[in-house]
Amino acid sequence: MQLPVEKCYIINYDLNKAKDYKSLFDAIESYGTYVKILESCWAITTTKSAIEVRDHLLSVMDSDDGILVVKSGYEAAWMNVECSNEWLQKKI
Repeated sequence: MQLPVEKCYIINYDLNKAKDYKSLFDAIESYGTYVKILESCWAITTTKSAIEVRDHLLSVMDSDDGILVVKSGYEAAWMNVECSNEWLQKKI
């Protein structure tokens, strides 16, 4: 039996109403391995699919909020991020 493979996903969101971000942050952090990259951009690792991650996060968001979940694994570049370069180099 093959174990599920962890993948890294980049999560970007726009919350349209002034609201408490705590429930969204808690949902993102529930994946265990996560990092905040920019103001509205995080990365997580999980065995779940992008659709499963999106649906999980949508459960704590309003219906007019936007979200994008992208599987990483391709070329990437960054500057002035909030997290460590080492985390991004290892996971992305």
